[in-house]
Amino acid sequence: MDDLEKAILISFDESGTIDSVIKLQAAAFIQQVKDEPSISSICIEKFCVSNLVEVKFWCLQCLHEILRIRYSSMSPGEKDMIRKSVFAIACGEPVHANDTNLARIFESPSFVKNKLAQVIVTLISYEYPEIWQSVFVDFLNKLGNGAAVIDMFCRVLNVMDDELISLDYPRSGEDVTVAGRIKDAMRVQCVPQMVRAWYDIVSMYKNSNPDLCSSVLESMRKYVSWMDIGLIANDAFTKLLFELMLAEGLPSQLRAAASGAVLAVVSKRMEFKSKLALLQSLQISMVFRLVADDSGSEVVSGVASLLTGYAVEVLECSKHLKPEDGREVSVELLNEVLPSVFTIIQNGEVDSTFSIVHFLSVYVGTMKNHSTLTDRQLLHLSQILEVIRVQIQFDPMYRNNLDILDKIGQQEADSMAEFRKDLFVLLRSVGRVAPDLTQVFIKNSLGNSVSSSEDRNVEEVEASLSLFYELGESLNGDAMRTGSGLLGELLPMLLSTRFPCHSNRLVAHVYLDTITRYMKLVSENTQYIPVVLHAFLDERGIHHPNVNVSRRASYLFMRVVRLLKAKLVPYIETILQSLQDTVAQFTRIGRVSNDVLVSEDGSHIFEAIGLLIGMEDVPLEKQSDYLSSLLTPLCQQVEVAISNAKPQNPEETLLQIGNMQQIVMAINALSKGFSLRLVTTARPGIGLMFKKTLDILLQILVVFPKVEPLRSKVTSFIHRMVDTLGPSIFPYLPNALGQLLINSEPKELVGFLVLLNQLICKFGTEVRDILESVYPVIASRAFNILPANDIPSGPGSCGEEIREMQELQKTFFVFLNVIATHELSSVFLSPKSTPHLDLMMQLLLYNCCNHKDIIVRKACVQVFIRLIKDWCAGPYGKEMLPGFQRFIIETFAVNCCLYSVLDKSFEFRDANTILLFGEIVTAQKVMYEKLGNDFLLHFVSKCFPSIHCPQDLAEQYCQKLQGNDVKALKSFYQSLVERLRPLQNGSLVSR
Repeated sequence: MDDLEKAILISFDESGTIDSVIKLQAAAFIQQVKDEPSISSICIEKFCVSNLVEVKFWCLQCLHEILRIRYSSMSPGEKDMIRKSVFAIACGEPVHANDTNLARIFESPSFVKNKLAQVIVTLISYEYPEIWQSVFVDFLNKLGNGAAVIDMFCRVLNVMDDELISLDYPRSGEDVTVAGRIKDAMRVQCVPQMVRAWYDIVSMYKNSNPDLCSSVLESMRKYVSWMDIGLIANDAFTKLLFELMLAEGLPSQLRAAASGAVLAVVSKRMEFKSKLALLQSLQISMVFRLVADDSGSEVVSGVASLLTGYAVEVLECSKHLKPEDGREVSVELLNEVLPSVFTIIQNGEVDSTFSIVHFLSVYVGTMKNHSTLTDRQLLHLSQILEVIRVQIQFDPMYRNNLDILDKIGQQEADSMAEFRKDLFVLLRSVGRVAPDLTQVFIKNSLGNSVSSSEDRNVEEVEASLSLFYELGESLNGDAMRTGSGLLGELLPMLLSTRFPCHSNRLVAHVYLDTITRYMKLVSENTQYIPVVLHAFLDERGIHHPNVNVSRRASYLFMRVVRLLKAKLVPYIETILQSLQDTVAQFTRIGRVSNDVLVSEDGSHIFEAIGLLIGMEDVPLEKQSDYLSSLLTPLCQQVEVAISNAKPQNPEETLLQIGNMQQIVMAINALSKGFSLRLVTTARPGIGLMFKKTLDILLQILVVFPKVEPLRSKVTSFIHRMVDTLGPSIFPYLPNALGQLLINSEPKELVGFLVLLNQLICKFGTEVRDILESVYPVIASRAFNILPANDIPSGPGSCGEEIREMQELQKTFFVFLNVIATHELSSVFLSPKSTPHLDLMMQLLLYNCCNHKDIIVRKACVQVFIRLIKDWCAGPYGKEMLPGFQRFIIETFAVNCCLYSVLDKSFEFRDANTILLFGEIVTAQKVMYEKLGNDFLLHFVSKCFPSIHCPQDLAEQYCQKLQGNDVKALKSFYQSLVERLRPLQNGSLVSR
């Protein structure tokens, strides 16, 4: 073993026993050898004499590398030497006169043979047909040397397809050109001889060496798409291929390879009339029995792919051919093959690369324009429905996982949801083409699943219910309301059915979802309402033992109530009585932490109750009793928790906090059913009950001022009361806002600002006094938290803190915008607010020029527009804020309206930026209207020269600004900015 061999072995060693320094030395030595001018000869010589697999592989790898890198600089002699040597090696012939291990390549592992094939293909890509014209003919002449050479030739063809020809991989333009050159030359020179060789090899070796025949057919399959199809699709070759598929004594691999070759013939692109003639000649029916026989999984899988591919091609012919060109023939061929396709699908023998659902969707699509369907088409549609039903069933082995919905169950549920998407699209297509057939199928499916044994009907029932649920997607609004067709039978059947497996989560879920989907039909047929209520209120729904089901039932019941509301008045007593134990969970002090309704906020139940009892159709006395019976115990529990708050007992306090969160959310949800008109005008006594409740819940903020989840829930309730109580909430606001202002954290401050925005938008100037009271505190805290410039980010900054600060900044600017645009800008001028004016102006100015969020920039510009309108009395009027007009003219106008838009980062192709630009143009128009020539002279006479604006353009700008066409002004100003940008050389600096 010489030094090079040792170095190669060291470089390939992955055992971890060799010192890293030695590995580096070996790598350096190998690189030194690679840099030798005679490296090609070294590789060939070493390959021929070495018995080490690693060395042989390295030699071929090195040859491949130098051919890719240095081919153009090699001498003709070196290229000739490499060409003759690798070809001789591939054929098991001597490279040098004294070679003794000629056929050693044939004893090498596959990866060495494949690397040799890669070297030969690299040479072919450079040299065929101009230089190495005889490569394929020479190979064909050597095939008589035996199976080893045939195998080597197959490897060369496979690598050539993978690396040069196949369109399954992305190709550059140069690659496509090379592939075209090789294919064109092969068609002229050697393709017929290759096909003949393939035929002879398979005929000769099919019994003695089936593996070799499989390799040949696999190679051939890759080349069928671009050669003359008549060379393969003829009596001799197709007969041979079908004989191989049908020969039960042959290995499965060879039979499957034969089916793959026929599939390549079937899939070859050609004109549809010619394709139909080809398909008709194949007599594909000979292999139909194979998909039903136990012929070995590999054979069945191969024939399944062939038949589905054949069906696709026949369907395409039937779609594109005219009657006179043989459309009826294609329809007959399709009808002939479809039963086998259905067998394939039901047995799950479809190749993963073939979308059988897509094929069936296209097939169903061909029936859309048929006024009536034939019996055979209806039969096929029935088979498609059965395919869908079987395919969407869960595997029973996951039944327990799906019932408790553990990690495995969740994964299986997610996987099935994704798998079902295309199948349900197919179902809806069938439902539109044959609605009666589909509904009969679903009815029978439901009936059969109910009658099947309990131990196996979970998956069947779930699948049948899912079909019924998805059917709703293919029905129009009228059909859903009137129950046309069999739908009027299906829903009563569903409502009256008690499935033995209803305790299973999957079945219970889809059962409730399906009832909810068809609630419009219930709305039109009120006789079903009692049955629907039972389904939701008994152990099939809200009282189901599985928490996931009861949770889902609560949500769906709320949706049902929202839809049927007025029609449920006669059933309110029944509903409340059924929900008594559920509601009682919220009035039970010290509920255990794993209580069903602690894990689920229960708000859906209370929202449903609120929608029911909040209607004016409910008599006042009953309404008061209902509401009092709910609010009183809930509020009492809050009062008890507040009076018993024990900070020294953290565990007990946590339990109280958790309970109060649930209670506040329940009361909040309950209030959603009560309108502003009802609680303030029609029945003020109801409003008084909510005011008392608000009074009690506000105490939570006093006792637990720093418990963020509780503050958040109480804040949400205040939001709700603003909408529910209207102006009558005002007496409660000072206390509420005062408590909420105690905390200055960004997250809490954001929530506070959102609440103030709601108050301003709802009540306008009525909240002026409140705003004048709280704005100074808000401004002080906001300016202490927010930086004057950009919010810092990058290394060393906490992601969560940055996000909270960004959210606060954005919300604060929205807050300022809401104040300004609701005629409340005088709040900024109140004695307690004026100390914050300078910081507010600087912050607004910087961000309307520089903020990365264009929406924020626009909001800031809008604030300035409103302030200009409110605070600028005109050239001769008295200033409301001394110095403001000068700031607007000399600072805002220059930096925002000129410099910021001249910056190249101001992207006119962005839709939001165009909206911002519109506000900036509006600002200029407002400044001219309010400040007249003071603004115009400074902007045009002092600022335009600094940006090298030509005089004629400045004059045009003045004309546009003084005109009444804002759209024309905007268009001109944009063109002006775009013309001026190239004149700036980066000298713009905000002042």
